[in-house]
Amino acid sequence: MTTRPNEQGAVTGNALGIFAKEPLPGLVKTRLCPPLTPEQAALLYRESLMETVEAVVAHVPAEPVLFYEGDEGFFKTCFPRLKCIPQRAGDLGQRMSQAFAYLFAAGCRTAALIGSDSPDLPPALITEALVYLERTDLVAIPAVDGGYVLIGTRQHRPQLFLDIPWSTSGVWPATRQRADALGLSWRLVEQWFDLDRSADLLLLIHRSPSSRTARLARRLLNSVPDEDSFSGMTVDLPGGDDR
Repeated sequence: MTTRPNEQGAVTGNALGIFAKEPLPGLVKTRLCPPLTPEQAALLYRESLMETVEAVVAHVPAEPVLFYEGDEGFFKTCFPRLKCIPQRAGDLGQRMSQAFAYLFAAGCRTAALIGSDSPDLPPALITEALVYLERTDLVAIPAVDGGYVLIGTRQHRPQLFLDIPWSTSGVWPATRQRADALGLSWRLVEQWFDLDRSADLLLLIHRSPSSRTARLARRLLNSVPDEDSFSGMTVDLPGGDDR
């Protein structure tokens, strides 16, 4: 059942939900192990979460709402000025749908969701997506792996999150097909990156060396490793993204 906000929980204008997990070893960023230990992966994720929230609060013209999984006390302590709402039960699609339901029930005009594992996602791209939502039903910042790092709508559309092949390269194609079937207009913003695999550590360090998460990744790895340090893994650095 959807939790309906009280008057103190009202959200007006643009809303930006941030999905987050409590940074516990063995429960977050497990695909970064190795080369990281579970403790290091949790530390890196915590930094990514903090950097994401700080950038959103400082630079994005939307009201941030944190949808968390884990101990309420951790999130209330770390983010005392943010609305912190527990994620509902279910798969990722159900949890995202419930988050949108909450935001629109709270009174927002448009709503978007992001994760907390794209620490260098430029606030300008989020802002661009919110601008598109003024005249487009659906907007997304696609991820290079076939998913998306942001999705936004002008009203709650639970069908967009049903029977989607989560954690695969088919996430955005399936969502786009669903939007077309529903007769929704949609718009893509420039693609971006998330932090899921070992290769993503190298990409982050090369792409955004001034990011706090990138600096922490560099320290955890002791240096910027070459491909041989990752058992022959190769990384293609995209041109034009050296921010």
